[in-house]
Amino acid sequence: MQKDIYERIISFLQGASWAIVLFGALFTFQFSILFGLSFALFLTLLYIIVSLFLILVLDALSINKQRLVEAKKQTKILEKLYSQESNSNSKEI
Repeated sequence: MQKDIYERIISFLQGASWAIVLFGALFTFQFSILFGLSFALFLTLLYIIVSLFLILVLDALSINKQRLVEAKKQTKILEKLYSQESNSNSKEI
């Protein structure tokens, strides 16, 4: 199955987001360790939580796109069934 450009962008952003989380957490910890270990751990944990929330948003976008595609397929099938039913009812009359 070939992916469209939207799915490719979302997949790339998800992969890049994981890299940003890892390197960003390391950078945040190293930068804030000067202010104390407890502050550094708190700030790093806060950074990770916010970053993971943003990754969940990207995942939600991907899931909603898949749901939209599936709904379009179902709509086409229902329209086809409706037109067949309408044609068979009009022949009976």
